[in-house]
Amino acid sequence: QVQLVESGGGLVQAGGSLRVSCVASGRTFSSYAMGWFRQAPGKEREFVAAIKWSGTSTYYADSAKGRFTISRDNAKNTVFLQMNSLKPEDTAVYYCAADSRRYTDDVPIRQSHYEYWGQGTQVTVSS
Repeated sequence: QVQLVESGGGLVQAGGSLRVSCVASGRTFSSYAMGWFRQAPGKEREFVAAIKWSGTSTYYADSAKGRFTISRDNAKNTVFLQMNSLKPEDTAVYYCAADSRRYTDDVPIRQSHYEYWGQGTQVTVSS
């Protein structure tokens, strides 16, 4: 069982930056691909970014490319999402998730590939 706890959300002005973090419990974090998703009010949860267990491959939604960076520190059981040039449409609850398939070559973008989810952290971007 893996528990995920996000932090770092908050209120930021458009054009600003924010880094959200997700700390995982357990000894197997380094073997899981990790992803970030978000859900805006009245909308479905959507994929934002994902990173391979080794950190050697990443994948981004078109909305995140060039502005967001996903990274991980396996020694600290932590995955990060650095968000720059934030826009009001980035306002959402951001969730991290862990793919339970250990050492997969995938960088999964589908929610169905992720077994473990955090409780989310609110990011609000004001105009």
